[in-house]
Amino acid sequence: MNAYTLASLAAYFVLMIAIGIYAWAKTRADSEGYLLAGRNLSPSVTALSAGASDMSGWLLLGLPGALFASGLVEAWIAIGLTVGAALNWIIVAPRLREQTERMGNALTIPQFLANRFPESGTMLRVTSAIIIVGFFTVYTASGMVGGGKLFATAFAGVLPDTGLSDYMLGIVITAGIVLVYTMIGGFLAVSLTDFVQGMIMMVALVVMPLVILLGTDASAGVDITAVPQEGFLSLTQGASLVGIISAVTWGLGYFGQPHIIVRFMAIDRVENIPRAGMIGMSWMVISLVGAVAVGLAGRAYAEANGLVIEDPETVFIMLAGLLFHPAVTGFLYAALLAAIMSTISAQLLVSSSSLTEDFYRLFLRRTASEREAVNISRISVALVAAAAMVIAADPESEVLGLVANAWAGFGAAFGPLILLALTWDRMTGAGAVAGLVTGAGVVAGWIALGWNASFMGGPGLYEIVPGFIAALLAIVAVSMITANPRARQ
Repeated sequence: MNAYTLASLAAYFVLMIAIGIYAWAKTRADSEGYLLAGRNLSPSVTALSAGASDMSGWLLLGLPGALFASGLVEAWIAIGLTVGAALNWIIVAPRLREQTERMGNALTIPQFLANRFPESGTMLRVTSAIIIVGFFTVYTASGMVGGGKLFATAFAGVLPDTGLSDYMLGIVITAGIVLVYTMIGGFLAVSLTDFVQGMIMMVALVVMPLVILLGTDASAGVDITAVPQEGFLSLTQGASLVGIISAVTWGLGYFGQPHIIVRFMAIDRVENIPRAGMIGMSWMVISLVGAVAVGLAGRAYAEANGLVIEDPETVFIMLAGLLFHPAVTGFLYAALLAAIMSTISAQLLVSSSSLTEDFYRLFLRRTASEREAVNISRISVALVAAAAMVIAADPESEVLGLVANAWAGFGAAFGPLILLALTWDRMTGAGAVAGLVTGAGVVAGWIALGWNASFMGGPGLYEIVPGFIAALLAIVAVSMITANPRARQ
């Protein structure tokens, strides 16, 4: 490992911690300041924070790996996500920003639901918080797996002997840096680091495929069409209708991802949401196209040069080390860590906010001071991170698989609930609870039964599809049954 590479990574780590300290100095010492940055984010920071916290390590590991292994058919996931994200900015963002402030100045999604449906407030807060903490622990683990894979692949034999494997040491380092700036600076630190990380990710995803395709002084460019796999550049080759539906419906998950939609609650003004949406969607399209290109071009490079990549999810890591100057390699590794850390920090903060506002303050210390609540939030961040590290300890874990399960759980449990809560006046608290429980339960059951066997070409149907539909039907049916007779007129 070259000293330039290590210096680039060290500079990245220092920058993240410096941003955390800056945010700590600027953040109000109360819950709204720590959990929502005082609802004062600019459109650009809101946009890239939402994007970077969304596009976790799967953007540079899981998605390119899927394209590397199977070809363009895996791009249906990117297509579905693009449509879902656009609808999220149009439908959810402006309504959630306005209603969360108007309805009791809610700081968390469970708080908003409780304020929206006071007749079922406690049940909604508890149920929502359990689902958030449970699924986010798994989701956070997926990011830590990405960090472990980076260190195990790129730094094998270089890291000092600590008694831990390179993989586990990578998890510890990744989690440690995230914990420092998240615990110190709260939501503002997470959002500002997301902005910087988002820019780094986009640049990396533009540069790498261009270098692979066009070549450098030391290597010739590659021809993607020369990959000896039938239908490698086809969107339909080997895909079943069920497989395509499973991939495209990833977009349904956006409406119910707390770590993404909470960004909408923090923007400074509702009027700035269209501008933020344009910035966010531009960033997302460029980044997704880049990730797809990395997978396709990376496969062409491997075929042309006899390169064997046993784990397709490490293609970005391998090519970063082979094709670039060590200083640039360090920047590219920092981009991967940026994708991982931006999502981990967002998820940890949302989990800690639920543990603090929807458990601690609701049941244990209703009279807790603002300082006490902020300290409990910091402790909660550390606890959730520790649990995620335990889950991530298995080096055989697949990033895309862990993300898929958690994404579906949130999308089915919260997606229909958030959409209808914001747009349908006849929805009731009982309907909201029914939707939460049904969506999460169907997803968990679908996974347990193995009915989500594969995404493309296999017999499995992605669990978000039955979970989302079941939750939607449960909300409508129970709301119609329990609605006030006057509401039916």
